[in-house]
Amino acid sequence: MENIDIAKIFEEVADLLEIQGANPFRVRAYRNAARTVETLSVPVVSLLKKEASALEELPGIGKDLAGKIQEIVETGELRMLKELTAEIPEGLVEMMRIPNLGPKRAKQIYDELKIESLDGLEEAIRDGRLRELRGFGETLEAKILQGIEEQKARGGRVRLAEADAYVRPFVEYLREGGCRLIAVAGSYRRRRETVGDVDILVATKKAKAFADRFVHYPQVKQILAHGETKCSVVLRSGLQADLRIVPEESYGAALHYFTGSKPHNIAIRTLGVKRKLKINEYGVFRGSRRVGGRTEEEVFAAVGLPWIPPELREDRGEIEAARAGRLPTLVELKDIRADLQMHTTYTDGKNTLAEMAEACRARGYEYVAITDHTQAVRVAGGLTREGFKKQFREIARLQEKLDDIVILRSAEVDILHDGRLDLDEATLAELDLVVVSVHSKFNMAKEQMTKRVVRALRHPRVHLFAHPTGRIIGRREPYPLDLEEVIRVVKEHNVLLEVNAQPDRLDLNDLAVKMAKDAGVKIVINTDAHRIEELDNTRYGVDQARRGWCEAKDVANTYPLKEFRKLIAK
Repeated sequence: MENIDIAKIFEEVADLLEIQGANPFRVRAYRNAARTVETLSVPVVSLLKKEASALEELPGIGKDLAGKIQEIVETGELRMLKELTAEIPEGLVEMMRIPNLGPKRAKQIYDELKIESLDGLEEAIRDGRLRELRGFGETLEAKILQGIEEQKARGGRVRLAEADAYVRPFVEYLREGGCRLIAVAGSYRRRRETVGDVDILVATKKAKAFADRFVHYPQVKQILAHGETKCSVVLRSGLQADLRIVPEESYGAALHYFTGSKPHNIAIRTLGVKRKLKINEYGVFRGSRRVGGRTEEEVFAAVGLPWIPPELREDRGEIEAARAGRLPTLVELKDIRADLQMHTTYTDGKNTLAEMAEACRARGYEYVAITDHTQAVRVAGGLTREGFKKQFREIARLQEKLDDIVILRSAEVDILHDGRLDLDEATLAELDLVVVSVHSKFNMAKEQMTKRVVRALRHPRVHLFAHPTGRIIGRREPYPLDLEEVIRVVKEHNVLLEVNAQPDRLDLNDLAVKMAKDAGVKIVINTDAHRIEELDNTRYGVDQARRGWCEAKDVANTYPLKEFRKLIAK
């Protein structure tokens, strides 16, 4: 059992409990447990081998949940999940994940119409039965129908972080088989936020032995194809992995071809045709003579271009920029000097303020912002003015002990439904960094939501707008918002936009990041960490920023503290 498999079981339990209308804190406990397990730096199995009680020491994992984890590891399943599944049709979970539907409405549809699948729901919309239910109308129907179509289009795609959890150990296993060159191509290499099938490319002289090793990976559930140069398997997770074994002289051409994207590849091949070259996965050819393809650099050079980073290969202007010598020097993980959104045990975090600060210090950060919630987020135990004053005193005491990292007093302040901020002016004035975000009433009309957000962003003390569109990948679509207007306002009022690095958020998306960069708006890459391990998610925010063409100068938390303070000065 991989950690991600255990986390998925807990997420499914939480989904089913939510459909049943269970206590929100019980649902949250399972979701928190899923996040704890998923972000562990060591396999759960290794912890159990050392000492069974070691699990109980993890944040948010008590004796009961530790016992359930042990049950999953030992039996491969969870009895509680089987019992819940017997009570609740499987299709209800899919329905619940449709944006604008949720657990209560999904259960209402099941109870009143006996519908338990996306196909059945779509049919009920088209024949008019759904709008007969209380609370459903033509507008909501249209949104649900769009959500169904989008969910079907996503198909078997998984979050990038989830793909990482399966792909990285697979690649390490393959490396041990002996190969000169190995890479994972496709959307995984381009670091798209979701990944479909995984394409693994290898150059080795031991093709048959390597192919045999590939199909006998312990996590393989099904072998779809087993040849000497091409293999395909389905892992126990359901992820399909395809292997291509190529000669070294073709490796660069094959890597370029299988990395994609398709529109980018077509554009490169078109440039090749103009130079009377044929470019494919086998190499670069002039007539029947190979003239390149050992490296990707040779492929690009053949059409007069420098190497283009994989994250940019979407045919969104990268070829024109490369030709003009204007490719950005993309931001890197090592450029990040701070994390400016995280939560502690003061609200819904699982580690103390001191533990979070020390973890950031250990990562070499120069400064950090502690951003616990305000009162409006009741389920998170949001703080009052007195709560923040208590936290400020602890920050001051802790700062006396730490001379190599600066702790900024901050808060994640809720934007109320009318655009007011959920914190008094006196406390706002004491904060070094004011972060604002939306956590409620996502179904407002676009004009209302935009007006709400813009009012908050115009507040003179606001510095940063967090997870600006509110999306959760595969579970909640962005709330309606005029992003162009928001970008105009943040530019005018010197407000930063967050790229939230939580793997299920990655908010802003890559296109919105590029829009902000082009407008001259600076972004901040934050983890929104609720436990120490989540601080490592910064790399996913960096991936997203790179896909949005960002350089270090476009990312505010790459700046030294003195320059950062100047940047946010009002």
